[in-house]
Amino acid sequence: MGSASDAARKAWAACFRRGRTPGLRTGKTVLAAVVAFQIADMLHTSAQPILAPLTALLVVQLTLYSTLTSGLDRIAAVVTGVLVAVGVAGLTGLTWWSLGAVVGISLVIGRLLRLGSNLLEVPISAMLVLAAASTSIGFSPGSPSLATTATGRVVETLIGAAVGILVNVLIAPPLYIQPADDAVGELVDKLSGFAREMAAALRGEWSRAEADRFLEGARGLGAEVARADLHLGRTEESARLNPRGGAARAAQPRLRTALNGLEHSYVSLRNLCRAVLDRTYFVAEDDIDGAYRPEALRALADVLDAFADAMATVDPIATDEPHAPRSRVLVEAQLEELHDRRDRLASFLLVDPAVDAGAWEQHGALLAAVDRLRVELEAAVAPVDGPWRPEPVTARHLAAVRRVLDTLARRDRAVVVPDPRTDGPPRVTGTSPAPGGPSVAGAPEPREEPRREETV
Repeated sequence: MGSASDAARKAWAACFRRGRTPGLRTGKTVLAAVVAFQIADMLHTSAQPILAPLTALLVVQLTLYSTLTSGLDRIAAVVTGVLVAVGVAGLTGLTWWSLGAVVGISLVIGRLLRLGSNLLEVPISAMLVLAAASTSIGFSPGSPSLATTATGRVVETLIGAAVGILVNVLIAPPLYIQPADDAVGELVDKLSGFAREMAAALRGEWSRAEADRFLEGARGLGAEVARADLHLGRTEESARLNPRGGAARAAQPRLRTALNGLEHSYVSLRNLCRAVLDRTYFVAEDDIDGAYRPEALRALADVLDAFADAMATVDPIATDEPHAPRSRVLVEAQLEELHDRRDRLASFLLVDPAVDAGAWEQHGALLAAVDRLRVELEAAVAPVDGPWRPEPVTARHLAAVRRVLDTLARRDRAVVVPDPRTDGPPRVTGTSPAPGGPSVAGAPEPREEPRREETV
């Protein structure tokens, strides 16, 4: 009975996360589709203006930024496809070779425009316009049905994109702070739970099978790290072009700081499991007790328990819960306890490298992983300064333009001058010095030193 109730709670949490209004995005999407259809129907863009609600349905995305970029990309894709169809249909109807030409030209132009996921919308729009015009009664190249079909498709796309963007702007622009908070908290629970489970196993019967199991489990935690990073990326995206984005910009620094520390802690935990496995496999299978002394295994288990205790303070600090200041005071004591237990573990791992070089190297790798666990935990709860400032939307485009202009400027600075030594053709000098001396017009070329053969 208990397992059934737990499964029901997990299913409910998957559908409706705390801090999010249930059904809000669904309602906004339905509203955008209905309004877009009504506007297109009132304007008589076509007999069945289904493209307008379809565009609105596709444009309403998780964040306002992605909604705007998706709308603009879709408009560009449809207009490009329509123009390609008009150009081809002005010469011929729908044939096998005209269809191939439309698809090929549309894909090339779409790639040049970097339309991404909307790339296929270009040939789709072109084929639909070409097919609709070709099946019209009395179609001939340049017929009015072609212009009507093309204009209607463009207008419906504009209506759907505009309605989708406006609905997402006017009705509670989404902020994905709570999902990122939840993802960081779940990652903390996974890491601390894994550490406690491994600590319990180290106090029991340790074996090669256990070493394999925990290394595989540590590697599996990477999926949780990627999931948390995905949710935090949505939080950062929701802060762009959003009138409510101040809350997301304020939450981003502490969430990103915590996630970076947790990600590195995951890597260190995985390295710790690898070091334990290497040592476990280094000794004979029937001599597992020779890998670590019993007191060393218990000391390592104590280290992992201290790590789990300290990990529990990361979530309140990252999510800025009311008792976050108390957690900051508590984490200092827990990190100090982790350091003390590390030193105790080191005392059990002392070995003379001249006697057992393998153990000396493997124990060193284990202690290094423990040290990194403590350092990365401390980094995860480090204080942050001020809200996050996302780069402007046009930053990448401006950077690309600057690179092109810099390349052109370097080419313009290349000067063609006559060679004073000969009457031959001129030589080109640039701004960068050539190997062996400065590249100055009229300067003599450096003499090449005679080669000297090395003797053995």
